[in-house]
Amino acid sequence: MQDELLEEEKKLRKLRFIVDFAINFISTQEITHDDAIAIVEGVRKHALKLFPGKDDAFDIIYAPRFKRILNDKFKRS
Repeated sequence: MQDELLEEEKKLRKLRFIVDFAINFISTQEITHDDAIAIVEGVRKHALKLFPGKDDAFDIIYAPRFKRILNDKFKRS
């Protein structure tokens, strides 16, 4: 049980790092909107590898952050 909790925490830390890195990269680099979308899709795919079947959780927790940064960077509403 303790090992499972530690493994879950390890996966969460990894996912947070990937999400934060992707958001920082998208916001600071000169990339196209299509490239930014591809990065977000890659992060989502990796998140679902770490946490299979948790599509809804990704959409609730992380998708709004990515949408906000994309809207800000590409001046969309």
